[in-house]
Order: sequence, then structure tokens, then C-alpha cells
Amino acid sequence: MTREDHLRALLDQEQQRVRARVTKLEAELGQLTHARRSESDDDEHDPEGVTLSSQWSMLAGLVSSAQEDARQAEEAMRRFNSGSYGLCAACTQPIPAGQLEARPFRERCVPCAS
Repeated sequence: MTREDHLRALLDQEQQRVRARVTKLEAELGQLTHARRSESDDDEHDPEGVTLSSQWSMLAGLVSSAQEDARQAEEAMRRFNSGSYGLCAACTQPIPAGQLEARPFRERCVPCAS
């Protein structure tokens, strides 16, 4: 397997993982949103535990983060298809394979990112 094949497989795998995460979190948020509509709006005084509002807020943040990861995955795939994947966006030098394996969507090498 060539380095390019390995990087493509890594990107594909990471992209699938991120998409699955987005789908799962969006479904959970949808279920919680539905539950919020059918529950009392005054769940802040519920002594039974975490409020629906706080769960919604946490899930909304997780969905937003996962969607940003998905955007980065798409952008990394565009860079791969254009031939610029693995090159630092700042200095244009190759990003070491180990850095790409640690963060497949990396756009800059460590020195430029610092």
C-alpha cells in the first residue's frame, strides 16, 4: 500500500466515523427536542436530576462540534482530491505522516500551527 493509498484509507475511515457521530448526535438532539416539547417548560425545578434544558444545551454543543469535524473532513477530502492534502497550508512543506495519522484533517505542520 502506497503512502497515498494509506492516507486515502485513513481519510475515508475518519470521514465515516465523523458522519456516523453527526448522525447519532443529531438523532439524539431530535429526540430530546421532541421530549422538551411534550414536557413542561419548567423542568428547572425537577429534583430528579439533569434538566432537559441542560441536556439540550450539551447535545447542541456536541452536534455543533461534530458538524465542524464533518466540515473539516470534507475539506480534507477536497485537498486530497486536488493533490494538496498533506502539504502545510502556510509553508507548503509536507506534513509528516505521523502528524496526519494523529490528526487526519490537519492543515498545517506543527511549527506553522504553533
